Amino acid sequence: MAGASMKAIKLRIKSVESTMQITKAMQLVATSKLRRAKERMENSKPYAAISREAIMAAVAQCVDPQIPFVTPREVRNRCYVVIAGERGLAGGYNANVFKAVAAHAEGTPYCVLPLGRKAIDKFQHLGVPLLDDTIGHVEGLSVSRCYRLTQQLIEGYKRGDYDELVLVYTSFRSMMSQEVQVEQLLPIQKPQDQPPRNVVTIYEPSPEEMLEKAVPDYLAGKLYSAVCDSFASEVSARRNAMDSATKNAGEMISGLRLKYNRARQGAITQEITEIVAGAEQ
Repeated sequence: MAGASMKAIKLRIKSVESTMQITKAMQLVATSKLRRAKERMENSKPYAAISREAIMAAVAQCVDPQIPFVTPREVRNRCYVVIAGERGLAGGYNANVFKAVAAHAEGTPYCVLPLGRKAIDKFQHLGVPLLDDTIGHVEGLSVSRCYRLTQQLIEGYKRGDYDELVLVYTSFRSMMSQEVQVEQLLPIQKPQDQPPRNVVTIYEPSPEEMLEKAVPDYLAGKLYSAVCDSFASEVSARRNAMDSATKNAGEMISGLRLKYNRARQGAITQEITEIVAGAEQ
């Protein structure tokens, strides 16, 4: 019985060691990707921040209450742009994004533009209408592709296919912290309690026409920045998850080796006892 127990423990140790090698390799791959992902994310933020400031300044000066991009509508249908991962094994990264969508929807009919294979699979499984199901890889999503997607979203909004456009993504806070963000893109909400500006901007011909031209570029920049933010968050979450899995595997192996040594010591003790008993007879 002791021999069988030792063999089972040894097989278990080999199995966990094999798993630990995989998790360690995935951790190293995620670590190598993280530096580039953070650099790409940081490079994408200035344009998004400056364009948002310009758009908010124009929105604050709009006097026409019927501007398509600013005027709220009764929300009968909503469109979510959901950015998730291509793969799992990233802790709660994907699950937290999907929970945020479910909580925000609150029973309102909605369609989805999913970015990332996990988002495509999730909403296909739920039977939610998808605007596009071909973007399974977000790592290399370019600015030009984001612009084309934005044009598609704006056209749907103008046609009345949906009354709100909402972006759901994960914001990179630090190596250990990533936070899901739910941001309304359209209609653009007028800034509340905006601090007074010392610079007066004069628009020619008008803020309304400026918005008509500038909003597609602003939304494309915002979408690209969110994609970069989400990918950095995914890589960081995967690195943390694989680091924890590797440490847990190491602890499990230590415990199994202790059990193996105890079983081996017990088998040796039993053999010695049987030898001594046989000699006494």
